[in-house]
Amino acid sequence: MHDSGPLTDDGLVQLLTPGGERLEHPEYSPRVAHLDSAALLGMWRDMVLVRRFDTEATSLQRQGELGLWVQSLGQEAAQIGSGRALAPQDFVFPSYREHGVAHTRGLDLTELLRLFRGVDHGGWDPAAHNFHLYTLVIGSHTLHATGYAMGVQRDGAVGTGDPERDTAVVTYFGDGATSQGDVNEALVFSAVNNAPLVLFCQNNQWAISESTVRQTRVPLADRGLGFGVPSVRVDGNDVLACYAVTAEALERARSGGGPTFIEAFTYRMGAHTTSDDPTRYRSAAEEDYWRQRDPIDRLTTYLTGTGALTDAVRAEVEAEADALGERVREFTRSLGRPSTATMFEHVYATPHAIVDAERQWFERYESSFIGGAE
Repeated sequence: MHDSGPLTDDGLVQLLTPGGERLEHPEYSPRVAHLDSAALLGMWRDMVLVRRFDTEATSLQRQGELGLWVQSLGQEAAQIGSGRALAPQDFVFPSYREHGVAHTRGLDLTELLRLFRGVDHGGWDPAAHNFHLYTLVIGSHTLHATGYAMGVQRDGAVGTGDPERDTAVVTYFGDGATSQGDVNEALVFSAVNNAPLVLFCQNNQWAISESTVRQTRVPLADRGLGFGVPSVRVDGNDVLACYAVTAEALERARSGGGPTFIEAFTYRMGAHTTSDDPTRYRSAAEEDYWRQRDPIDRLTTYLTGTGALTDAVRAEVEAEADALGERVREFTRSLGRPSTATMFEHVYATPHAIVDAERQWFERYESSFIGGAE
């Protein structure tokens, strides 16, 4: 760990150490005081199931069943902790790695696979779970989130004092996205408009093969401060701390206090995507260091020590994970292979002359081969 710069652990909010010991924090401990053993076991279950889903999807891609997969391995605490702090009326704009957040919003995880199988442009109805479609263009969705938050504000759904009406918007992005102009523009607009927005940066230390140290000389949370946005750095492998800082930011947003920038300092234990080879740009020693700080192991140790995580609970969740894995495999293979012509569908909401012309050309092109478009 670095003593200074963007990879320092100095100033991180932490409520649960890597060794599974609870820490007291004068500001944030009260925000998790209501979480009993059942709630913490629920978070542990969430992380275990999401990791199993992630592992199955990775294997399916290697078997040729998915065109691509984006792992969330190692980032479960940041996603489950923050996701569980959300209210039903809050709205989420994810990037493409937020499988854990999707799970907390009640989305059937198998629906995520349609996009990566190539059978759908998204795969789910954003309004059904207040969880927008994945965005593959780095950082662009932070502007969508900002606009949506400004709309919520103008609709009078902020600062009313009604806990079932007041709404916050959360957008998730990685460290690499903070170097994009879109994210900086989102910070400008959300700050000057006092938008009810939480900008949740999962700093997993690698923008594909580019280290965070090549993007900034100071912690990423300082970028928020530069725009006048309250900012906090949190141990992204600590599910309790992630819950606490997100709960605070959501409270600020819903009450009319404006945006917050959260930097969850974590680590991408897997590859950027299944098209990536992380051994070409990072060391085995670095991976081992972070493997010892696994977010699930941390909570497992704590709950085992308190007696809440029994053998019976472990067996129950393991069986649930096995069932999920089987369902993921069956669902993926049931999707079949879409016709290549479907790429021209749903490009625009109404008929479009250029798209129609391109479709006709493609049909002629495919029919020129022996066997046609089979």
